[in-house]
Amino acid sequence: MGAQNGEHGAGAGKGGGELERINPPHLAPPTGFSHAVRAAPGTMVFLAGQTALDGSGRIVGDGIVEQFERALTNLLDVAAASGAGPSDLAKLTVFAVDVADYRSHARDLGAVWKRLVGGAYPAMAVIGATRLWDETALVEIEGIAVVR
Repeated sequence: MGAQNGEHGAGAGKGGGELERINPPHLAPPTGFSHAVRAAPGTMVFLAGQTALDGSGRIVGDGIVEQFERALTNLLDVAAASGAGPSDLAKLTVFAVDVADYRSHARDLGAVWKRLVGGAYPAMAVIGATRLWDETALVEIEGIAVVR
């Protein structure tokens, strides 16, 4: 089906319920995302947008990397409470108030991703937003997981 495995598309399923990352070789190799993710039957979990809120409802973190780490941690905590692990993430959308700042920190953001999630990437998009619900938030992450 045109799936490309390896550094840019690991995790092809064998019918055992894994998410299959699909990265056609004629497209530009993805960096930090998969072009598509095919999920075997399972329960879809829709994960609301998470920012860098701490337990008292305050945004924490001085920059995009710190806020991304907290927002991703919050998203993973919500996913876990729903029965989903990091490898169950099929689709994520990242909203950033400054896409240029986000891009300039891509290497550090990637290191946070690898430490918290690993090397399997969901289908992903980064969208510029003029502001988020929490006025001091720099980034918000929402997603869809498939629990099998």
